[in-house]
Order: sequence, then structure tokens, then C-alpha cells
Amino acid sequence: MAAYILKRLMLMIPTLFGVMLVTFSVTQFVPGGPVEQMINKLQGQGVGHEAVGSTVQLYRGNKGLDDEKLLELKTIYGFDKPAYQRFFKMMRDYATFDLGESYFHQRSVMELIISKLPVSITLGMWTFFLVYSLCIPLGIAKAIRDGSKFDVISSSVILVGYAIPGFVLGIFLLVLFGGGSFFDVFPLRGLVSDNWGELSWYGKISDYLWHITLPVVSLTVGSFAVMTMLTKNSFIEEIRKQYVLTARAKGLTENAVLYKHVFRNAMIPLVTGFPSAFIGAFFAGSILIESIFSLDGLGLLSYESILKRDYPVVLGTLYLFTLLGLVAKLLTDICYVLVDPRIQFESMNK
Repeated sequence: MAAYILKRLMLMIPTLFGVMLVTFSVTQFVPGGPVEQMINKLQGQGVGHEAVGSTVQLYRGNKGLDDEKLLELKTIYGFDKPAYQRFFKMMRDYATFDLGESYFHQRSVMELIISKLPVSITLGMWTFFLVYSLCIPLGIAKAIRDGSKFDVISSSVILVGYAIPGFVLGIFLLVLFGGGSFFDVFPLRGLVSDNWGELSWYGKISDYLWHITLPVVSLTVGSFAVMTMLTKNSFIEEIRKQYVLTARAKGLTENAVLYKHVFRNAMIPLVTGFPSAFIGAFFAGSILIESIFSLDGLGLLSYESILKRDYPVVLGTLYLFTLLGLVAKLLTDICYVLVDPRIQFESMNK
């Protein structure tokens, strides 16, 4: 297994390099880059001047930017060097997790990501916890009662929830419970109230839960169907196998058969997906949900960075998310071995 893990770690390097190379190449041909945006901004101001970094008076009346000032502006954003030099320098910096500095926020990319993490961690943690804690028991109950009225009704309800987009549900919940035409129960924006620091520890917890209820519900409902039906189908498949009939023939109780034999085997595809689901829940927040509830998270940061052509933020977040995704895939494979000892990676490499 150690050889397999080392092989996977070595394969991460060219995979990560390839992803970054393709993305970096695409950014070189996208119009409206930071230099073009700054030129348009300066030329649209008429007579006057503006300082950008260490430069002053880049725009002179109606004459536009001369070559010297244009080169100076490119130097500020690092576009004065060939693309291949900029790419390899970027990858050297990324190897030490130096993700550069944002063009528009005047802060390092790593600081920006860390500042947005509370929102993403909040949404991801609660979504992950609610989906797994509710869907697994519900899926087991549906598998045991397959074809019953409970199974049909619950399937109808979760499929309706799955069909409703999260942002539509979010808007509906805001109108219904956010002080619109109906009930004023939950706040409209933010993770905490303005006076959160003045509250007691109990008040802080209550205020935090009060704020995250609507966005978490909007994100969670759509994930119920997939996890519930996966759990149900996995249990039904195991219940129909021969070893279950043998266990029942030996006189074991139904609970013993279900939770001692079926449960372990049926949970393999669910447990092995924990690492990817856990990491994905933290960093795959909904841009629309964050916008609707005014939550300044990683999703909104990435979207705004793409619109502004803030390449250090775009590439830095992509590098970090890709690396975490590759690690999550490796952890998933390791979980297969831990949960099911029958899997041997050594035999797969022969």
C-alpha cells in the first residue's frame, strides 16, 4: 500500500501542473485583463492623474498612455515578462504556498482565502453533517420498507426537493421567513449580528444558528435525494445477497442481520466517499446562495475574481482547490482498504 500511495503522490505533480498550465494558457487569451481594465479606467477619467502602486500621472489629458507608461503599468501587474517565465515563477511560488497578491484587493491571496473561510466552513460543515446524519437513517428505513407507503411518500418528497434549485428555495425562504410579505423570523444577511461581540456565549451560539438556518437549508435540501437513494439502493443490494439468507436461516434476529452483517457491507460506498464529500462541502459553496444571503465566502470571491480578471486569486484558489481534490481522492482510496480489507492495492499494481 505504501508503494501505491507514493505512486499516487508522484502522479499528483504532473496532474496539478497540467491543470495549472491549461488554466494559465487560457487566461493569456481572455480579453479585458487587468492592464486593459486599468487603461480604460484611466482614459475614462478625462484630464487628471491617478496613482497605481508606485506610478503617478499615468494618464495625461487626451493623449492616452505612452509606451513608457504602458510598460510601467505592465510591470506593476507582472506582464512585462514572457508568459512562460511568469508561469514557471508562479509554479515555484505555489510550491511554497506563496499564492501571490490580488490585483484589486491589495492583499495576499492566502490572506483573502483565510478571511473567506468562516463562511465556507460554516456552510460546508453544516451541509455535510445534516446530509449524512439524516440521509443515512432515512435510506436504511426506506430500504427496510421498500415499496411501502412510507417509501413512496418519502421518495416523492425528497425528489421534489431535489428538483427545486437551491437558489430558488433560498429566495422562497427569504420571502416567506425573512421579513417580506409573510413572517419576519430569520435575518436577511450575514453570519452574525452587528452586536455579536457583546452577546453572551449562549447568545452568540443562538445568533449564529439563527443566521445560518436559511442558507444551510437551501444548500442541504438538494443533496438529500442523492445520498438517501444511494443509501437505500446499497442496503437493498446487500439484503438480497445469499449471506443474508444464510444468516436468517441460522436463526439470527432481523436487527442482528441488518446491523451486524448488512450494515458494514452496505456502508462501504458511503464511508469511502467521506473524504471527498467533506473537503468538497467546505470549498464548493454555492455562489448564488452566498449572493442571496449576502455571505462573503470563497464562492463569491472566485466569481468576482473571474469578472475582474484578478488572475492571482483565480489561479491561486484553483491551485489550492485542485490540490485538496487530489488529496481527497487519495484518502478515498485509502478508506477503501480500511473499510474493506479484501481490497489490496499491491495486487492492482501487478
